[in-house]
Amino acid sequence: MDQVTPLALAYDAVAAARQVAATAAMRAADQDRDQGFPAEDVADLARLGLLAAPVPSMAGGAGLGEEPGARRLAAVLRLVGYGSLALGRLYEGHVNALQLVALYGGPEQRERLFADARDGHLFGVWNTEPPEGGLTLEDGAGGLRLAGVKTFASGAGYVTRALVTSRGPGGSGTLMLVVPLEPGTRADLSAWRAHGMRASATGTLDFAGIAMAAEDIIGGPDDYFRQPDFSGGAWRFAAVQLGGIEAVFDIWRGHLAATGRGGDPHQLARLGEGAIAVEGARLWVERAAQAVSDPALPPERVVALVNLARLAVERAGLDVLQLAQRSVGLQGFLRPHALERLSRDLATYLRQPGPDRALTAAAEEILRAGGRAGDLWDGAAA
Repeated sequence: MDQVTPLALAYDAVAAARQVAATAAMRAADQDRDQGFPAEDVADLARLGLLAAPVPSMAGGAGLGEEPGARRLAAVLRLVGYGSLALGRLYEGHVNALQLVALYGGPEQRERLFADARDGHLFGVWNTEPPEGGLTLEDGAGGLRLAGVKTFASGAGYVTRALVTSRGPGGSGTLMLVVPLEPGTRADLSAWRAHGMRASATGTLDFAGIAMAAEDIIGGPDDYFRQPDFSGGAWRFAAVQLGGIEAVFDIWRGHLAATGRGGDPHQLARLGEGAIAVEGARLWVERAAQAVSDPALPPERVVALVNLARLAVERAGLDVLQLAQRSVGLQGFLRPHALERLSRDLATYLRQPGPDRALTAAAEEILRAGGRAGDLWDGAAA
């Protein structure tokens, strides 16, 4: 494979992502186990400059995501997801964290945390917690300390810079904190017995007793929930899902070619329907990424479009899974056929929170907007 020089003037993040995708795909089967983690693939992300690439160009990174319509970032996320959805899930969280730091961090915070990314630290964003015992920042005699846990934290035990949401002292709202963590500590992966995404190292992280300082707080109270960034960022995980959908499609297509079943008109019809679904998902992801970077679109319109995009990608993924499994038949449900693992990972990753609310909220905005349907997502017309 061609070598990529990380973050040089000629740095090509998409070429780096293609390399990562190729090796991750070869390792994915071995990582598909409880408490698995794509450690070698994350090391490749660092070696090829992709952990540092989302750092803004003015801060010494490649500015991945700054380009018009986030085209390169969309391609990188899709390619990494193509190689491994578990790796794609982790990388999307890393990108999310760095974008939040860029958006809300102060100058000293950005300098320090971007240096950490360039040094190979894996970031993550963890915002889920149990009904009781969630994360709080307490201000006591010994200063600021954390108490509580985060759940469904992908990369638990491996993420070394966790951007987390926490209730602030004295009811000061929801805060964002970046917490330095030591690898292999504080994580409990025992409850993650999911159908798929087993290599994502998803679990519970106990933050009890960790000392914090005021400079660890990113932005102000409730900045994490500001729109359109909070909901609009969903286009990134849809891009990773698109990569998984393409991987399922290619395994299915390859199976038909290898078994000589591609001449059957029913198989061809299913493959054609699958191609329509894949391309539709790609177009939705591209359009959503463009909308997020369009300053002329009202925030509520951006959120509506991204909500529709994430649901369109989900529908495309479910359609491709059904068509592929119907075409391949029982072999696609048997290990070690690649479709078996890919189907489990994709079906699991497609389960994102609040799909019904995302659909109805988008429809409400469309109803309020009025005007012509062709102008809904046109910033100048809006």
